[in-house]
Amino acid sequence: MVYTPHEPYRTSMIAVDGGASISCEESGTADGVPALWLHGGPGGSLGSGWYRTHFDPARYRLVGIDQRGAGRSRTPEDDLAEALVRQTTQQLIDDIEAVRTTLGIDTWVVAGISWGTTLALAYAQRHPERVRALALVAVTTTSRSEVDWITEGIGRLFPAEWDEFERASHRRPDERVVDAYARQLASPDARVREAAAAAWDHWENVHVSLDHPELRGHGHVGPARREAFARLVTHYWSNDAFLPGDQAVLARLDRIRHIPTTLVHGRRDVSGPVVTAWRLHAGLPESTLTIVEDEGHGGPEQSDVLSRALDQHADRTWTAPEASAVI
Repeated sequence: MVYTPHEPYRTSMIAVDGGASISCEESGTADGVPALWLHGGPGGSLGSGWYRTHFDPARYRLVGIDQRGAGRSRTPEDDLAEALVRQTTQQLIDDIEAVRTTLGIDTWVVAGISWGTTLALAYAQRHPERVRALALVAVTTTSRSEVDWITEGIGRLFPAEWDEFERASHRRPDERVVDAYARQLASPDARVREAAAAAWDHWENVHVSLDHPELRGHGHVGPARREAFARLVTHYWSNDAFLPGDQAVLARLDRIRHIPTTLVHGRRDVSGPVVTAWRLHAGLPESTLTIVEDEGHGGPEQSDVLSRALDQHADRTWTAPEASAVI
């Protein structure tokens, strides 16, 4: 079931490393099972609070954050290029830990969507002793192969739109499309950045439009947010999510083999094919995988499955793992 929308009982700005502040909202019940929600993107936000409808407010103390540089969170730098110097997945993990300790939480259920699932998995691999369970929908690990698919390979399904997207990248010989966009979005010329952000925004809406082709001509985010969103996405995607080689999520599944994990994915998710969720499931003996046949990158049935799983995680008796389980 999906729960009736409920408002936060507390909002705050939590100081983290480097003078940044993370926007945090707590909802549900203050003495409930702690849980963390991680939004998509990179560069998304908590938005309208839709995510809260997945959690039983009578059983969860739910924490939602806008990740560094996104939403209502703030960095001390006025210039985005300067702020991005600090932006790595490892820094976001440190921010999450700062939020956890500030709020006095020992362990929590960690849930997320899309990019938020990559961050949740990376966080759990870094701090497995802090994670009671994982609940992930529209699963990604932001590997190079996934990024190359979503920026190049998927053009086989949308060839006309991809040709336009590729031309607008102005990529150099042997340059990846995502790297070309990252370069353009770092240009000192505002007109170059604006054009690149608009082209990127349009492509974002195309590749998630399998269920709603009528939306392909619309933007993914509003004009005021386009540049920041596109710069954050390409910053992480062009750097393999700062999880290269033996630091990649799929290379470190041994760190989280003991964690109960719910994976929910749409069969029609052409932006992030279900093979990633399947590989995670195959490597995590305590995981379940639900594939929703007629949905894409998220959807109401996936939300319902996630909510039911979160109900089960709330009822689960949690005990600290043996030290050998997290080495």
